[in-house]
Amino acid sequence: MRVLVALPDAGRFAARLRAAGIEVVATTSPRELASDAAGSALAGELARADVLVLPADRSVLTPALVASCDRFDTRIVARCRRDADRRLAESLGLAAVGQDVDAVAAVNALPRAHTAPARGRAIAVWGPAGAPGRTTVSIELARELARDGRRVGLADADTHAPSLALALGVADEGPGLAAACRQAGRGELTPAELTRIAVPLGDVEVLPGINRPGRWPELSADRLERAVDVARDWVDDLILDVSASLERDEEIVSDLDGPRRNAATLAALTAADLVVAVVAADPVGVSRFLRSYPDLRSAVGATPVRVVVNKLRGGPLGIDARGQVRRSLERYAGIERCWFVPWDPRAADAALLAARPIGEGAARGAIPAAVRRLVGEAVSPPGPNDAARRSRTSSRKRRAERHAAVTATAP
Repeated sequence: MRVLVALPDAGRFAARLRAAGIEVVATTSPRELASDAAGSALAGELARADVLVLPADRSVLTPALVASCDRFDTRIVARCRRDADRRLAESLGLAAVGQDVDAVAAVNALPRAHTAPARGRAIAVWGPAGAPGRTTVSIELARELARDGRRVGLADADTHAPSLALALGVADEGPGLAAACRQAGRGELTPAELTRIAVPLGDVEVLPGINRPGRWPELSADRLERAVDVARDWVDDLILDVSASLERDEEIVSDLDGPRRNAATLAALTAADLVVAVVAADPVGVSRFLRSYPDLRSAVGATPVRVVVNKLRGGPLGIDARGQVRRSLERYAGIERCWFVPWDPRAADAALLAARPIGEGAARGAIPAAVRRLVGEAVSPPGPNDAARRSRTSSRKRRAERHAAVTATAP
């Protein structure tokens, strides 16, 4: 086996390989490898090497480099410092090892049989007109799912009033979901390409929507369905923030096979494995939801729907606001169970001002706690492997908190 090493500690890594009788064809730095992403200057070394060892960093581990290694039949081992690095390597179909793994063990990780991961699911977040909080719920859902170590994508499929990029402080001039749909229409979209065009926001990969409502024809039904299908091999959970309109008026007025304004919403709801329906906790919001709910059920068919009552407070509903909403939903829509998210304007305003999820600035606040309960009970109930994963995540957080406390008190 011949190995090309491109690591910050390439000398020490190569020495360990040579001591074990493994041939090292060359060593280089990640910076030099990144500047030669296409592999033109390193073509000779790549052609002679069986394995390339490099750090799992977006500046180094690019689709162009992966394509060059495929051309030379050179396999890649990516050393990962964080969970996000491991997700990047796995999305490209590469062998991922920890930063502290021995050099010989890292190279020997390749012969193991690769088992295809289970396909991910799509979760559509819908709500009637009137700003019930679809985008806020989408963001908090994505953050909460990512806390358990899941690979999470967040896409803005709203063709009427896209707001995900603005709420998260992400530039909406980039490729985003529209570019993914265009490539899906040509049959060229891959999980690696989704990783390239997505904007990483912590542990969540964000696909911003269109930056002008007039671009809605780019999100056609066929393109979006294909993009969602590819995304199932990209992330464990894809959260789709969709618009309120469910009408099919264009199909009634014209029988021509042209673009439909609400096609993206209907396609996302049809392709979703789970729908989260958001209700604003006031008389107008509940009334709008009850009138639109039959159309939603008609669009999604047998797909499970989880109803979230957002912005719950006693002001517009009086005494026992929770009970009044629950009884109204059960009586007029047959909804026997729903989940409640309280109204916390201070935390919501602070998050919007800082362009970040509410849970990042107030992790123990009322809204993150309610979303945590929603995820645990209705969206992603604990499975047999979740307890160990959550324990590892909690242990890392406790160590980080202790380290921060010691650093803050150090002289």
